[in-house]
Amino acid sequence: MSNRFIPHTDEDIRKMLDVIGVSSIDDLYGDVPQEVIFKEEYALPSAMSEVELRKHFEELGAKNKRLTVFAGGGAYDHYSPSTVAHLLQRSEFYTAYTPYQPEISQGTLQYIFEYQSMISELTGMEATNASMYDGATATAEVMFMMVASARKRNRVLLSATLPERVINVVKTYAKFHGVSLTVVAEKDGVSDLDGIRKELEAGDVAGVILPTPNKYGIIEDYTGFADVIHGAKAFMAINADPSTLAVLRTPAEWGADIACGDGQSLGMPLEFGGPYLGYISCSKSMLRKMPGRVVGATKDADGKRGFVLTLQAREQHIRREKATSNICSNQSLMALYATIYLSLMGPEGLRKVNEMSCDGAHYLYGKLIESGKFEPAFDKPFLKEFTVKTSLDMEKVNRRLLDNGIMGGLLLGDGLVEFAVTEKRTKEEIDKLVTLMLED
Repeated sequence: MSNRFIPHTDEDIRKMLDVIGVSSIDDLYGDVPQEVIFKEEYALPSAMSEVELRKHFEELGAKNKRLTVFAGGGAYDHYSPSTVAHLLQRSEFYTAYTPYQPEISQGTLQYIFEYQSMISELTGMEATNASMYDGATATAEVMFMMVASARKRNRVLLSATLPERVINVVKTYAKFHGVSLTVVAEKDGVSDLDGIRKELEAGDVAGVILPTPNKYGIIEDYTGFADVIHGAKAFMAINADPSTLAVLRTPAEWGADIACGDGQSLGMPLEFGGPYLGYISCSKSMLRKMPGRVVGATKDADGKRGFVLTLQAREQHIRREKATSNICSNQSLMALYATIYLSLMGPEGLRKVNEMSCDGAHYLYGKLIESGKFEPAFDKPFLKEFTVKTSLDMEKVNRRLLDNGIMGGLLLGDGLVEFAVTEKRTKEEIDKLVTLMLED
C-alpha cells in the first residue's frame, strides 16, 4: 500500500482509474493549473518522543494570548463549571455520532431530549430541534421554514437591528435559494414597526425576523408586533440570546412562531471562534418544516420509558429535492454541553449570571458616561451589553488595551462602540479598562 492510513490498495486505485478512463492519479488532476500545485517538501517536523511532543504543544499553546474580554456582539465570555468539560470528554459522549439505532443509543437520545426540553422552556416554544451549527445559520434555516410554511410567499423581512454577521449569512443562503430579502431600517436603535407594517402591505411577506437583545444590546419592546405580523398572514421569529431568556420575556410571550439563535452564551468558551451551537424552537404547527432531528419520549413493550428519533420529514432523507433543508445531523456534543451547563446552573444560577452581568454592565456604562469622553447612543434598556458614542480614536485605544491583555469594545462605525460585561468581569477589571481607555 502507498499509504498505511488510506485503505485503498494499489489494485483498488488501478480499478477505479480504469473505470473512469484515466491512466494515473496525476492525470486525474491534469486540469489543475501547475502554478497552484505545491511542489516543495512539506515542512513537517521530525518524529518526537512523548516528552518532546508535550513540550512542543506547550510552546504552541503559549503563543495564544488569553485576554480579558469586554467585547460581545454574539460571543460572550461567560463562566462554565469545570464539571461540564469533565463530563463532555467521556469517550461515550466524545465519540458518539448520530443515534440511528435507538436500542443502543438511549443515553445519547436522552440528553438530546433533555436539551430540547430545556431550550423549549427558555424560549417558551412547544418544540426544539436537536441543534444546529451556529446561530447565524440557524436563522437562515428559519427563513426557509417561513417560506416553506407560507403559501406562495417568497419574501422575508429582517430587522436592521439584527447582528450584521447574521444578516450577511441569511443573505448568502437566500441568494442561492431564490428567497427575496428586505432589511427594514431601524428607528432610534430599535426595530421600526411602522416600516415593517408598510412592507407587509405588499402581501408577499412570508415572515419577519427580529432580535432580542439587538445588535446594540438594547432590549426591544415588541408589544403589538405579533398582531401586525400575524394580521398580514406572516410568521414572526425572534433571534434570542438564550442565556438572557432566564430574565427577559420569552419569544413565545412576544407572540413569536419561531425562536432561534446561538447557544454559545450557555457557558461555551470563546475558543477563538467555536464550535458554537445554533438552536431553533417553534410552535407545533411548524414542526414538520423544522430542520434537524427531534427526539421524543415513549414507552417500550414493557412499559419502560425510552427515547427515539421522531417526527422526521421524509423529504430530508428520501425526497431530498423537496426538502426544506437537507441538514439532518446535529451538533450533539455542543447540545450536551448546553444540557450539562443548564442542569448545573438551574433557574437560580442563570438568573444570578444575568444579575451579575447586568450590574457590571451598568457600572461600566456609568463610569464611561461620567468620564465625559463617552455619551449615550440610545436611551433604551440593556442587560449585559450596551452601545455608547465617543470621539476618541477607538482603534488606537483598542490597540492600547490589547497591549495590556484586554479585548476592548466592538467598533460599529460613526463613533459607536459596543461593550459587553459578563459575570466573570470584576470591578477591578472594569476600573482598569476605564483607566486605560482614558489615558492621553
